Amino acid sequence: MNRYDFVYIFDVKDANPNGDPDAGNLPRVDPETGHGLVTDVCLKRKIRNHVALTRGNKPPHEIYFSDKAVLNNTHERAYQAIGEKPVSKKLPKDLTKAKAVTDFMCTNFYDIRTFGAVMSMEVNCGQVRGPIQISFARSVDPIVTSEHAITRSSVTNKKDLEKERTMGRKFTIPYGVYVAHGFVNPFLADQTGFGDDDLELLWESLEQAFQFDPSAARPPGSMNARGLKVFKHENQLGAAPSHKLFETVTVQRKEGVEVARAFEDYELSIDRDGIPDGVELIEKI
Repeated sequence: MNRYDFVYIFDVKDANPNGDPDAGNLPRVDPETGHGLVTDVCLKRKIRNHVALTRGNKPPHEIYFSDKAVLNNTHERAYQAIGEKPVSKKLPKDLTKAKAVTDFMCTNFYDIRTFGAVMSMEVNCGQVRGPIQISFARSVDPIVTSEHAITRSSVTNKKDLEKERTMGRKFTIPYGVYVAHGFVNPFLADQTGFGDDDLELLWESLEQAFQFDPSAARPPGSMNARGLKVFKHENQLGAAPSHKLFETVTVQRKEGVEVARAFEDYELSIDRDGIPDGVELIEKI
């Protein structure tokens, strides 16, 4: 597999892209600049959800970190597959069997061979470094948080009939464009078995990340993928540093637009002359 770098751009309108549980579920923000943030964990969750939904959550596309999964029970499947009984917190002493346990997890679970996992628990399946890494997404401009009171028409108990029926608050941002960066490490891909089909599924998941993920905090159409610019290197080592390629893709508010409320208020540009020989730009979106 070749080395890849990519730039992922999405926008948010009247939604909460990634609430912070330590701040009452307020949208995450850089406190010094006011720019909005979406964590890498949040973006990886979107990918996991898409793969599970569209591929049936079955090997070889099963999702390791899934809802209500009991990880030690999941690990026992690897030992059953090689005919071994696990020893508490230890991998098999035989290096071949220890590798077989970890390889089973990589082969069957998409998110392990993609993002890696620490599986050194009571039933130990080792540790895996994943070939795909994604940065926090950061908004192009500072964001403004809107606060909304929520009411309901029903009550839990009869005694509450005449009480105030405000039941909580929700937070949204009026509009924001976010940019994240990613990297595909071909050497780690060889180790986990992450192949070309897995890579295409990654691109598909990023393109469709918000189509099947609506919620009360993110209504349909409120979050959309607006750009996926992939830099494919001619070999595993690559022809340019990641940051130099990322700098060729810029998103900025158009001149004269004081308050942005649509993606059309921004301009996405690519400095194609800044892309060196040995790197191919693939525009997925």
